[in-house]
Order: sequence, then C-alpha cells, then structure tokens
Amino acid sequence: MAQEKQTLSIWFFIGLILVIYGVLILWAGLQGLVSPAERTVTLANLHAGIWWGGFVLMLGVVYTWSFWPRGGER
Repeated sequence: MAQEKQTLSIWFFIGLILVIYGVLILWAGLQGLVSPAERTVTLANLHAGIWWGGFVLMLGVVYTWSFWPRGGER
C-alpha cells in the first residue's frame, strides 16, 4: 500500500508566524503598560501595541486553525 505524500499549505506557516509575532508585540505592549517609558508619544494612552498584538495573535490563531494539516480530509 503506497502512502500519498501530504503537502502543507503556506497559510499554515504564515499563521504560525503571525502567532509568534502577535505574542511578541502583545508582550512588548504589556511590558510598556507595566513600566512606562520616561518620554511617551502623544497617543500612548491608546496602547496600540496591546491592540495590535492581540489582533495579530487572533489572526494567526485563525489561520493556523483553518489550515492545520489534517489527515486525508482535503
């Protein structure tokens, strides 16, 4: 019985990269919240790093979940 070689979608790996970037950005944003910088930018109170990191993390989770390699379902 010959086994077919299953290919992995590039979107799966993009999802993994987005998860890693999202965690790093979110972590940096939370670190900035815990110990704020001496000099801040004008819109620092919006905490863009936390919002952006959370968004990228969620997008990465969606891509990783959607394109997770499944055995023979596709």
